[in-house]
Amino acid sequence: MSSASSPLPRTPEVVCVGESMGLLTALGAPLAETETAALGIAGAEGNVAVGLVAAGHPAAWASRLGDDPIGTRIATELGRRGVQLWATTDADAPTGVMFKDPGIESSSVYYYRRGSAASLMAPGFLTPAQLGGVRIVHTTGITPALSASCRDMVDELYGTARAAGALVSFDVNDRRALWSRDDAAATLTRLADAADIAFVGRDEAERIWGTATASDIRRHLPRCGLLVVKDGDVGATAFRGDEEPVFVPAPRVEVVEPVGAGDAFAAGFLAASLDDADLAERLSAGHAAAARVLTTHGDLPPIA
Repeated sequence: MSSASSPLPRTPEVVCVGESMGLLTALGAPLAETETAALGIAGAEGNVAVGLVAAGHPAAWASRLGDDPIGTRIATELGRRGVQLWATTDADAPTGVMFKDPGIESSSVYYYRRGSAASLMAPGFLTPAQLGGVRIVHTTGITPALSASCRDMVDELYGTARAAGALVSFDVNDRRALWSRDDAAATLTRLADAADIAFVGRDEAERIWGTATASDIRRHLPRCGLLVVKDGDVGATAFRGDEEPVFVPAPRVEVVEPVGAGDAFAAGFLAASLDDADLAERLSAGHAAAARVLTTHGDLPPIA
């Protein structure tokens, strides 16, 4: 696989697989009215890779980019933040973009990613040999929703990761605009339940599966090795095997903009997992990472 940047010498502990996009955020007025906007990048798996590096764990982002300025912007920004780039460049397909109207309670987002370079990922994208020495392979429910070939790639990725000795981490991260509820419900159930570590928001689980509580979600996903249910500003609960569930309340923060907090939580939790922390410490690390993103306008916190 070619790289958009010179690889770092250390084997990444985590490889995050999925799409990153250009992000245009309206400033000072709604998107339909503003004359000012900020250009950045967005993408759940890239966000997680950034968070892991910030926590001291080498991480790579694996995807495809268009041969265009937005692709260059993504590669440059992730590389600047220390993420190893396992990204191929496609001369015939563009990098995806999204536009955002930010808000405290919710943000309206508009995707332009159909036919993007990342949506052309397919089985064989990663091999066990490439993943040698990697401890965790992370992806989200966004990736299988991008295209049929991406869904097949994610299905294969579970076996590829495990053949390399890595755990599989999966964040449900449902995007309603990308596929039907029925399709999402079946696919996300299958992938989350088969994961070694899975993250899901209580509210999105209720929307997709009709599960009202964290315990309901655990009953819906009984085979997942370590299930983390996030419940917004209430807290998060971890279920592992037959152990008693562990709940840690969320800290109080003044929310500036909510997008990206779930990715930060996953990064904090995975970083603490790599450090062999107990479940309560992992949940606390996830909350702390999410809080840093909740107090900024972008998906990524400023570089310290």
